[in-house]
Amino acid sequence: MKIYFACSITGGRDDEAYYKIIVDTLLADGHEVPTAHLSSSDVMSLEDSADPVDVYERDMAWIESCHALVAEVSTPSHGVGYEISSALTKGKPVLCLHNEGLRVSKMLTGNIDSKILVRSYRNKDDIPHLLKEFLSQIEA
Repeated sequence: MKIYFACSITGGRDDEAYYKIIVDTLLADGHEVPTAHLSSSDVMSLEDSADPVDVYERDMAWIESCHALVAEVSTPSHGVGYEISSALTKGKPVLCLHNEGLRVSKMLTGNIDSKILVRSYRNKDDIPHLLKEFLSQIEA
């Protein structure tokens, strides 16, 4: 399955270790992740030189071509919110993961769209299970 991964880039990278676990789990399970580079510690240097219009067009095309979107939402991000909304508008299933105990936007937690699922994790070991549970419910 092709999965779009979304996470904070310019809003902060405090959760980068979790980004890597999410991407590594998806890849290890045989999924294609066009945005895998976002989990890399050098993503800022990769994305800084990119033209904003090119990034927008590239990312919107990736969302269109993906079967689902997985977002780590512990760190608020305008871009991630936009990507989640775009995926939902296109009818894509969305999983939003966040550290347990953090306040997450009510625009996510209050969304009653059946295509969005918001789940928290206590530690890194919870993440693979949450991903597998979500993806097992999607028909590719």
